[in-house]
Amino acid sequence: MVEAAKSLFLIVSALFPIVDPLGGSPIFLALTRDYASDARKELSRRIAFNSFYLLVGSYLIGTHILAFFGISLPVVQVGGGLIVISAGWAMLKQRTDEEHTVTRRNVRRQDPYGRAFYPLTMPLTVGPGSISVAITLGANAHHHGLNLLAIAVALVGSVLIGLSIFLCYGFADRLARMLGATAMTVIMQLASFLLVCIGVQILWNGAKVLLASVHMAAP
Repeated sequence: MVEAAKSLFLIVSALFPIVDPLGGSPIFLALTRDYASDARKELSRRIAFNSFYLLVGSYLIGTHILAFFGISLPVVQVGGGLIVISAGWAMLKQRTDEEHTVTRRNVRRQDPYGRAFYPLTMPLTVGPGSISVAITLGANAHHHGLNLLAIAVALVGSVLIGLSIFLCYGFADRLARMLGATAMTVIMQLASFLLVCIGVQILWNGAKVLLASVHMAAP
């Protein structure tokens, strides 16, 4: 039980700062500002479930999937970074009331949960960084002999991460009411800019490894 507790602490402490549901809640609120409160809670529930499946899948079979398709983690980081940059830039461009009106109409006409997986779950909540950490933890568990206890610990750890995502996203509107409209506008603009910066950093992390491999392969 002591080893299981240590493993659980390792999984949660490694994944929670990277998933960062507290820091992601203003971004989530900015992308769902035209949703009703009930729709936002249902969306946060779906994101939490999607995140759980992604983390468990990455932990258990992530290394095998990437190896099967011949995809390296740096390539995943480059692709995910581009998507994050695109989402952050789109948020920064949404400024005028006319644009917001068009967005409201589009949200009403379309499935409000259509974006639950992409981009709200991946890559905005569980991105390349979270996936790479989960894959690394899973590879380490496989190296020491993956057993039922290790799988159970991974499931519990992913449930805790998913629960934190649901709580932070589902009650993001209450945080907005506490802070006020002006403060939330400032936070959302900063979050949008930070999202672009995060995307650039993720992109660079992958590109740096790829460029280094090209340099090493050069005669």
